[in-house]
Amino acid sequence: MNERWLLARRKNNLMTRARMIQAIRQFFISRDYLEIETPIRVPTQAPEAHIDPLTSEGWFLHTSPELCMKRILAAGYPRLFQITRCFRAGERGALHIGEFTILEWYRTEIDYTEMMKECEDMFLHLAELLCHGNIIHYQGTDISLGRPWERISVRDAFKEYSSLTMEEALKRDSFDEIMVTQIEPRLGLKRPVFLYDYPASLAALARLKKDDPTLSERFELYLGGLELANAFSELTDVDEQRTRFEREQQHRRNMGKPPCPEPKRFLAALTHMPEASGIALGIDRLAMIFTDSSTIDDVIAFTPEML
Repeated sequence: MNERWLLARRKNNLMTRARMIQAIRQFFISRDYLEIETPIRVPTQAPEAHIDPLTSEGWFLHTSPELCMKRILAAGYPRLFQITRCFRAGERGALHIGEFTILEWYRTEIDYTEMMKECEDMFLHLAELLCHGNIIHYQGTDISLGRPWERISVRDAFKEYSSLTMEEALKRDSFDEIMVTQIEPRLGLKRPVFLYDYPASLAALARLKKDDPTLSERFELYLGGLELANAFSELTDVDEQRTRFEREQQHRRNMGKPPCPEPKRFLAALTHMPEASGIALGIDRLAMIFTDSSTIDDVIAFTPEML
C-alpha cells in the first residue's frame, strides 16, 4: 500500500493523539505532578515470566519505567508522571506492538481506590477537551464517562462471565485464557469498568489486602472491551518483593527463558518507599478510543512493517 496515502489517511488520528497527549500533560501539571524522564536503556528490570525484553549491548530496552520512577518516589518526590516509549519482544497484533507509548503516574499517600478516582478525573478532563462532553463513540457503541464508573472484582467477573470460578481457573492454569476470551470482551461496553482485587499469585508489584491476603490491591481499567491501564497500591515490603522476583525468575527458567539480573538498586530504594499508588496506561490504546480506531496501526505514524 502507498506509504504517502497511509500517512495522509492517519492525519486526523495523529492530530487527535497529539491533542490528547497535550491535555494529559496539562491535567497532571495542574495537579502539581512533576514530569520526569528516566533512561530507556537499563541494566535490569522487574522480572516477569510472560514479558520478554529487548536487549541492547548487554542491557535492556525497558518494558516499563516503573522501577526508576519508584526510586525517585522513594527519594521524597510525592507526585510523578512520565510519557515514554517502551519495548517488548514478540508483541504484534491489532492491539499490540513491540514499541509503544505508555503513561505512568505515581502518587504518595493514596491507595488503589483513590487512584481509580484520579483516573476518572483524567478521562473526564480529556473527554471535555476532545469530545466536548462525557460520551465516547467507539466501534458503534456510546460509552458514558459519567460517574460512577462500574467496579467489579475479578472473582465476581469470573462468576458473571466465565464457565469457571476464579479459583478453578487458577488451578487449571487457564486464568489468562478465560480473561482474554470470555471476560475482557464484555467489559466497558457501556461505561468504563475497574476490574479489581486480582489473586495474590498475580499481584506483581502490588501489596496484598490486609483483610484478605489471598487478593492484591490491583486493578485494570477497561473501555470498549480494551484493557487500558494496570494499577496497584504499591508493595513496600522489600523481602516480599524479593521473594516475588525470585519466583518470577524461576518461572522464566522453567519456560526456558533467561532470567533478568536482580534489580538491586530498586530493592535497596524500596526500604525508603512511602505508601503510594501507581498506574500504567497505554497511550496508543487510549488514542484508539478517542479516534474510534479498531487497530493500533491507525493511531501511530509508522508501523514496523513500514520501516
